[in-house]
Amino acid sequence: MTFIADLQELVECQSPTEDLAACTKVAHLACDIAARLLSSPAEVIEEQGRPVFWWGAKSPKILVLAHLDTVWPHNSFSPLWSVEGDIARGPGIFDMKAGFLQALYAVAEIPDAADSVAVVATSDEEVGSQTSRALIERLAKNASAVLVLEAGLGYKVKTGRKGTAMYRITVTGRASHAGLEPEKGINATTEIAAVVAAAVALQDSTHGTTVVPTTMQSGTTTNTVPALATLDLDVRSFSKAELTRVDTAVRAFTVVHPEAKIEITGGINRPPLETSSTMELYEILERAAKSIGMDPVGHASVGGASDGNFAAAVGARTLDGLGAVGEGAHAPNEQLILSSVPGRISLLTAFIKELIRE
Repeated sequence: MTFIADLQELVECQSPTEDLAACTKVAHLACDIAARLLSSPAEVIEEQGRPVFWWGAKSPKILVLAHLDTVWPHNSFSPLWSVEGDIARGPGIFDMKAGFLQALYAVAEIPDAADSVAVVATSDEEVGSQTSRALIERLAKNASAVLVLEAGLGYKVKTGRKGTAMYRITVTGRASHAGLEPEKGINATTEIAAVVAAAVALQDSTHGTTVVPTTMQSGTTTNTVPALATLDLDVRSFSKAELTRVDTAVRAFTVVHPEAKIEITGGINRPPLETSSTMELYEILERAAKSIGMDPVGHASVGGASDGNFAAAVGARTLDGLGAVGEGAHAPNEQLILSSVPGRISLLTAFIKELIRE
């Protein structure tokens, strides 16, 4: 079968993260595709109750990292798969089933790749990799290189990603009648408003540090002083020190009214992917590109996080964005540029060969 036919199978096998059975099904389909392409079999292992696709070395020198889950609920696209000229569309095609499949096609071109390379695809990346994080960190810690097959920024790879932190802040006040005796209440809305202002003040554009209040809920009826309010914060930065600074500040938030109570949960999720972890591999990538007559690839830093953040945090040389070329991650226009696929496979093949020779 061709790459396009294999990709259509993967895309039409819908795999929203929250559907465990669907994620298990797509992992087994990935094994079937691998069996057609590769000389040694792949397997599905279980990691904290979730399926993980695994092909290759058990203690890999080169870890090729992907995920097979998507953000899309079942039947979010109609049709699930379509091709118009050079563009293929479907749920998860760009983020990141095409990247995963490109990895399989690349290692198929490398004799004895299974001796030193592993392709590992998890099923919970889109919700923070809570069950697979420990596995990723363990493998990355012992690998000489971690290659992340998330989509590129155009044709560029990703040498920097922001780290992330998420918080939920709950303020408990006291209800009272808003018209008859508001003074007897403790207004959770005004208390949480002060927290919003304090949170926004923590932003620092110098380091790309954003602190964004997202969802907020407060009150029960229009004539009652609100007794409870909750706020979610999304925090991102290219700097680990910045995430730590904001974390310390958020945990020190207080309320204004002496009888109000505040509870803060959450914390730093993914540490940043910093250029100190990526540029050495990027330089090798450019050498590999030149060796096959390809133009310079280029690189960029982006705001979104990936499993590459975890790999870099344990000291692994990491390079991200080696996957699909297209656009529309998490968007209705999610798509892949089909003509980009052969070049991306050739580049990854040459890159892995260079790393094996190291």
